[in-house]
Amino acid sequence: MKKTIVISLFSLFLFSNAAMAASSIKAEVNGMVCAFCAKGIEKKLRSLPAAQDVFIDLKQHIVVLELKDGQSVPIEQFKQIIKEAGYDVAEAKLVDQSAASLRTEMAK
Repeated sequence: MKKTIVISLFSLFLFSNAAMAASSIKAEVNGMVCAFCAKGIEKKLRSLPAAQDVFIDLKQHIVVLELKDGQSVPIEQFKQIIKEAGYDVAEAKLVDQSAASLRTEMAK
C-alpha cells in the first residue's frame, strides 16, 4: 500500500513539473512585417484568459505567448488565432522561458 502511494505521489510530481516547465508558446510567423500586424496579433493573444504576457519580434518574425501559472492554451488554438489574423505559422512549440527572458535574449 505504501509503495502504491509513493509511486502515485512521485508520478503526480513528475507530471505537474512537466506541465509547469513549458511556460510559453513560441512561434515563427511568416508574413508579419509591420507594427500594425504585430498589434493585431498581440491584442487577440492578450485577450486569452491564460495569457500572462505577449512578446512579438518583427525582425525575427517571432510571437511568444507567456502563460499564467497552471494555465494552458492548446498549440492549435494559438496557431489558429494567428492564422485568423492573416498570417502563416511556420513553427510553434512550448518553451520553458518567459516572454521577458525571450525579449532580452533576442535583443542581444
